[in-house]
Amino acid sequence: MMSTQPRRTVLVTGASAGIGLAFARVFAEHGFDLVLTARREDRLDRVAGELTARHQVAARVLADDLEDPAAPARIVARIAADGVPIDALVNNAGYGLPGKYADTSWDAQARFIQIMVTACAELAHRLLPGMIERQYGRIINVSSVAGLVPGTPGHTLYAASKAFLVRFSQSLALETRRHGVHVTALCPGFTYTEFHDVNNTRPIVAQRVPRVMWLDADDVARQGFDGVMAGRLQVVPGFGYKALVALTRLLPESLVIKATLRQSRRFRAQ
Repeated sequence: MMSTQPRRTVLVTGASAGIGLAFARVFAEHGFDLVLTARREDRLDRVAGELTARHQVAARVLADDLEDPAAPARIVARIAADGVPIDALVNNAGYGLPGKYADTSWDAQARFIQIMVTACAELAHRLLPGMIERQYGRIINVSSVAGLVPGTPGHTLYAASKAFLVRFSQSLALETRRHGVHVTALCPGFTYTEFHDVNNTRPIVAQRVPRVMWLDADDVARQGFDGVMAGRLQVVPGFGYKALVALTRLLPESLVIKATLRQSRRFRAQ
């Protein structure tokens, strides 16, 4: 018998590798057509080909750079021109910017804010009206455990940007749930991806993070998918990270900040 369920489409940012690629896979496994965006078109083409062949879903590739302030509007316009309604959005694209705040250029920090904060908010804002009209939407904002614990020296805006995604997701979820739109902040810890290669911190992190604290990208994506489908506001994968977040909420903040500072020194080159 032919399915009467409508075809759904998901837009995944940063879909060429890591957690974004894992999300593309899990949505394809559940029958979603795909719109994949990232900077590396060759990688996106390979992902689209793989998932189309394996799951018989449609996959569109839109190579773009969300550091460009015009990129979110451009991506949404291209999707609209193809007549494709977006039913789910995964805001995953991002990176870390190492170094002390005063030692980095404002241009670098502004581009960081654009991709980590502004692009996420703008894509959600541009796609929400269609979701509300159709009474169906799923938005996953890939945050981090870093957004749930005190900030550390270096990577100064990273934790702040991730904390923004947590609060943004909470407020947006409460605004839109009566319209059938679920919004979830996914907050993983250390995950096996290219993240630490991009910011040149893998040698330090690989030596100093216990193996038990590393997460698998595919498992992180599955938990994020299950969480948004269930309407959960926040998902923290891994028992160790759940315990860490709970502990930081129970202990006095001054004590947590001291412990966080002491621990963060282990992950800096100097």
